[in-house]
Amino acid sequence: MAEIDRYYAYQSLFTGRTAVPKSEILKKLEISSATFKRDLAMFRDRLNTPILYDRDLGGYKLENPEGLQQLPGMWFSQEEALALMTIQTMIGQLEPGLLGPKLKPLQTRLNKILETQGANANVLAERIRVVHAGKRRMPLKSFELVAKATVDRKQIEIVHLNRQTGESIKRIISPQQLIHYRDNWYVDAWCHLRGGIRSFSIDAIENTMLLDKDAKDIDREQLLKQMQSGYGIFGGQAKATAELKFTTERARWVQHEEWHPDQKGTLHKDGSYTLEVPYSDERELIGDILRIGSDVKVMGPATLVKQVKEAIQKMLKHY
Repeated sequence: MAEIDRYYAYQSLFTGRTAVPKSEILKKLEISSATFKRDLAMFRDRLNTPILYDRDLGGYKLENPEGLQQLPGMWFSQEEALALMTIQTMIGQLEPGLLGPKLKPLQTRLNKILETQGANANVLAERIRVVHAGKRRMPLKSFELVAKATVDRKQIEIVHLNRQTGESIKRIISPQQLIHYRDNWYVDAWCHLRGGIRSFSIDAIENTMLLDKDAKDIDREQLLKQMQSGYGIFGGQAKATAELKFTTERARWVQHEEWHPDQKGTLHKDGSYTLEVPYSDERELIGDILRIGSDVKVMGPATLVKQVKEAIQKMLKHY
């Protein structure tokens, strides 16, 4: 009998009983005394519901009978527990203070499960490292309220800083989805001020207030078409396709990268690589092109070639 099957058998045995004799447990579950001993340890250490012997009643009883109703969701194999611990560690390093404290009780239980199976949770935590690049500081309160509104499907009033103009604007938005992109959090939302779908950087939200109004729901396909057609974080219908040619050296990396779900790549005989990516706003794309430097050449369209040239000329003026 598998462990999960034995769990339900124990549940059936102890339901409505004050105590169950050992002989009855061994007979009903068709297990040996050694297996029963291991099950006692399992209920105590892994499931946090000890089975104790009551001399006066002449049998075994559950110290926490209500706990049986909550156990199936915590019935993890070592591989599953390790996977959850890995995710928890990564979340904690991505945004300490956001989800970490809420997952702490679960982490404690997972630690106990791992220890009973010979794994060391502390070693796991020490061996996982998340490297941040360009991560911006974000108010905890803003993230939690935006996340709550997104899940509860409520409107929120925000004061959002437009970093390009330096202007802070009060808006009412209906959050649709949270995006974690390049170490920073964004929310795709219906903007009631502009009457359209917009993406807001959560760290640029200065004030938030949850409203007692249901959020406007946007069709999922429409949302994806609007927000994922272009390159990077910028939403909007793609207006053009960039053709980028990478040197042989850089091609060894780029040919295995996904810059956009609808990209097209061609590996040439000389080892160079051409990548075609649609974009709606060229700002982030130009930034990535400049970051790669001389290992990439913009082949088209002509407007993008001109914009990249102008950006390089502006850079040269600093030197």
